[in-house]
Order: sequence, then structure tokens, then C-alpha cells
Amino acid sequence: MLRAPRPHRPPAPRFTLANRTPVTPMTTPPMPAPPAAQQASPKGTVSGAEAIVRFLRESAAADLVFGYPGGSVIPLYDALYGSGVRHVLCRHEQGAAHAADGYARASGRVGFVIATSGPGATNLVTGLANAHMDSVPLVAITGQVPTTSIGTDSFQEADIYGISIPITKYNYLVKDPADLLDVLAEAHHLASTGRPGPVLVDVPKDIQTAQIPYRKPAAPSIPGYEPRPKPSGDAVAALAEAVSLSLRPVFYVGGGAVSTGADRDILRLAEGSDVAVATTLQAKGVFPDGHPLSLGLPGMHGPKYANLAINESDLIIGLGVRFDDRVVGDVRRFAPLARIAHVDVDPAEIGKRMAADLPVAGDLKLVLDLLLRKLKPQGRPEWRRRIAALKAEHPLAVPAPNGEIKPQELVRAVSDATAGEAVIVTDVGQHQMWAAQLIASSRPRRFLSSGGLGTMGFGLPAALGAALSGPGVPTVLIAGDGGFQMNIQELATVRENDVPVKMVISNNRCLGMVRQWQQFFNDRRYSETVFRFNPDFAAIAGAYGIPARRVEDPAEVGRAVAELIASPGPGLLDVLVDSEENVLPMIPAGKGQTDFFAE
Repeated sequence: MLRAPRPHRPPAPRFTLANRTPVTPMTTPPMPAPPAAQQASPKGTVSGAEAIVRFLRESAAADLVFGYPGGSVIPLYDALYGSGVRHVLCRHEQGAAHAADGYARASGRVGFVIATSGPGATNLVTGLANAHMDSVPLVAITGQVPTTSIGTDSFQEADIYGISIPITKYNYLVKDPADLLDVLAEAHHLASTGRPGPVLVDVPKDIQTAQIPYRKPAAPSIPGYEPRPKPSGDAVAALAEAVSLSLRPVFYVGGGAVSTGADRDILRLAEGSDVAVATTLQAKGVFPDGHPLSLGLPGMHGPKYANLAINESDLIIGLGVRFDDRVVGDVRRFAPLARIAHVDVDPAEIGKRMAADLPVAGDLKLVLDLLLRKLKPQGRPEWRRRIAALKAEHPLAVPAPNGEIKPQELVRAVSDATAGEAVIVTDVGQHQMWAAQLIASSRPRRFLSSGGLGTMGFGLPAALGAALSGPGVPTVLIAGDGGFQMNIQELATVRENDVPVKMVISNNRCLGMVRQWQQFFNDRRYSETVFRFNPDFAAIAGAYGIPARRVEDPAEVGRAVAELIASPGPGLLDVLVDSEENVLPMIPAGKGQTDFFAE
């Protein structure tokens, strides 16, 4: 039976950016009427697909899911129809995974993504790996061919269970409909507790159509899994003593501080004991960038003063951090004068790259609570003065104008226009590092970026997911022209859902970060990193019904960015920047903390 569509409703008013050709507003797509009565299920039972939807709505309190339909999830999409669970139709499964990722990072809630079997599921792989590296809570629900067809190379069959083992926190292949609800509850619990991460649930089509009694699943009890492990009292006491005796302590803070909500504790400890604070890409905003004790981003493209302070420190306290290779290049030369303390909820991270003199395995929030009780206020005026002196001697420099727009100038204009009151999402590349250096951030979950996997194409879908999470502040995407084109199709999702994402493209007509490495280490042999053709991004946005303009004059940058941020609805700026500009300072991969290749 065909269902009559609802009549079109008029579109919301659209803004117009200066100097652009207006585009014809796109009307909201027709929405189908509520579903007619479904064929009655046996009394007291629901289909597996209906059970999934009820779990999302009632147990997981999911306000929206991202996804893309296909043959093996038709039952699930039929159950979603008229269910009250909002579904955001992305234009590619990778985009859907990144959108769920951005939603989770901005909100702190679990992101949900749905894909069909075969290519739909495999298209999630990059998004799952990205979330896994950055410890982002996701649940991916994939369709699978019927259980009777598994292993026969059936149409659109792929072993996503096996494929995803290395890139998920855990995963499931549901073979018995009676297990479905308990598996979903476990998946949600695992994704959102302890060290968060993505969990995949593969649901064959016959499991989706099977009839099962619906019940609210009990709280999961997983033997051996302790999401908030209590730290050893002796280990915390030893750490407290080390902090008390230290003259030049540094908190080296990672994403674990975001997931545990430890930002206020870190601020209290730092101010109470004059501890300097360095924050990784994932922890930006945990400690206010403008604070006198803030060192900002350490490592390869961190300010020189951050790396020099770490080099002079006598105690490094890693808090929810991996000691990854982009910060700790040569482990033998990292903080050579310091004892190393490492606090992490995941014992596997402690000692993985950097030997810890003071290992503390346990929930970061619990450890900091204990430290706050044990440490007495302690001033270190000489250390404060040294940090101030390092900042004065080695400031981050924005190059002088030379007739072209400098990308640093563009990023600083975004920072000035948002004044810390926006969610900033980046793609990956040079613009990402400039944003980490120059965007002023003072709250967690306001700076979202692909860290461990370095996934180009992350930015646009992650920004739309972040904006849909309801942060109550503008969401601004800063992307390069290379990464923006990798998931450019999600402009349709932005427009269809009127997502008010402000998109700023730092367009240098090349793959800037790789080009920079080729300049420094390959004698300027720019092998396949300079684009001989780039599209007109403003025209493309216009084709999607999104207001846009191109900016080429340095004098227009500040005003154009301010107009974009102040405008309602989505909008895009294509800003042509100097293609030869490099991210500095720079420490080559694998080198020591003071091996500055270029300044």
C-alpha cells in the first residue's frame, strides 16, 4: 500500500553572505505519513528489528542515529519508520560513522550508526578505526546476510565481525535472536564506560525478522570488566609525594581527562601546586589555553616553549594519555631530567611506549580526587617565572602579510570571531595544527579533531554530527581543500537537515602537510601533492543550496569570517591561502624534544 506524502512545508529563512550569487532555496523533502498498522506480531513479541529500535529509544535514550540503508537492514529501517527515533541519512557510510563520532565527542553520549552488510559495513571501517584510536564511544549496528547464508559468499556478504576485531573495543555477531537485547545492552555499556571506544553489533537479516519477547535488558554484568578500577592507595601516595618534592612538575594531559570529566580537578591541582599543563590534541580545552600555567600542545608541532618546558621538567605526570609518537618521538630523549608518572584507566597503555617510574592504573577521576585530598597547596614561583620567560622568548609567530592570505591569519580570524564560544572541528593536515596552536579554547568538548588515525575527510561529517548534538553554540569546521573533498557529499546531509555548520576551507591547492615534508626532506620534489585542478567550492556549495563565497583578498578575511559566524543556517567560505606556508615549529618524527628542524 502506498502512503500519501505530507505536503511540503516552506523552508526556514536563509542568510546571504556578501558578494555571493544567491541560490534557489531547497524545499524540505516530502515526509511520509505515519505508518499504517503493521501486521500483528504474536502476542507479547516484537521482531528483532523492532527490539533494536525500542532499545535505542528506551534503554539507550538515543535521540538520533546516523546511517545509510541497504538490503540487509530493510527490516531495521522499516522498524525505524515512524518510531520516534530520529534518523539522519548521510550520503556515505564513512560519513555516517564520522558524524556519529562528532556527535559523541561533542555531547559525551554514545553515537549510533547503522549500515547494511557487505560494502555498507566495510565503508564503516575507517570511521571505526578513527573512533578506536581516539577512544570515542560508538555503537555500530550492521546488517548481515541471513545466518543460513553466512560463509557461502552470499550477495553483499562480508565478515565485518572478523574485519573489525582490531579496530573496535569489542564486537558481536548475533546468531540467536534470544541474545539480541543482552548484546545491545552490553555493547552500549562497553562503548560508554571505562576507556570508551567503538563496539560493533552485526545482526543477520533473519535475526531482525525473528519474533522475540521484548523485555528491558538488565544492567550488564561482565566478568572481569571493571570500568572504574580503583587505584592502588600506595601508588597514589607515591605520586603525591613525588609531586610535593618536584620543583618543575608538568601535567601531560590526554583525552582520558575529557571522557572522565576531570578538567576541574586538573585546574584545581595545577593552580594549587603550580603545576604546568600540556594538553594533547584530544585534550585541548581541558585546561584554559590562556592560563599562565598552560603550555598548550606539546610535540611535533607544539610551541617551542612547551617542548622546552617538558625538557626542563623534573616530573612528568601523564594523565589519561598514550605518550604517542607525535609527542614523544625518541623515548630515550623525552624529558631526560624527569621521573615519569603515568595514570591511565587502561593498564595496557602504561609502559607501552614510555617506561613509567610511577605507574598508577585506575580511573583518572578517582586518582585526581585522592590527589586533591593528599596534596597541600604549594607555590612554585620560580617555575611560574620560567614558564613565563619561555613563552616570552619563543612566542608562536603569525607571519607578516605578503599579498597572499596566510593560513594562520585565517585560523586566528576564526578564533577571534568565536571567542571560545564555539565547537571547532578540524579536518587533518596543516590547518589542523594551526588550529591547535592558535584557536583559543577553555572548555572540553569544544575542539574536535582526528588524532591517532589522522583521518582526512573526518571534518565535514564530524562537524554536522557535533552540530546535531545540540551544544547550544556555533559549530565551525576548519578544513583543507584536500580533506574537504573526501566526504564532500555530506553537504547534502547538511542542507537536507538545515544543520547550521559554518565551513571554512583553507584552500592552498595542495596536500599541504605532505608537501611540507617533501619540501624539507625530499628536496621539493612535490610528487602528487599539488593539485593541477581544484573545483570552485563556493559554486559546489551553491549547488547544494548552501550560501557560500570565495575570499582572495587578505583585507576581507576578518569581516568574511565574522559574517559567516553571525549568520543563521549553514554557510561556507572558500579562502585561498598561501600554498607555500609551513607549520612551524617542527620536530621531525622520531627525534628528541629539542631537535627543532625548523622554527
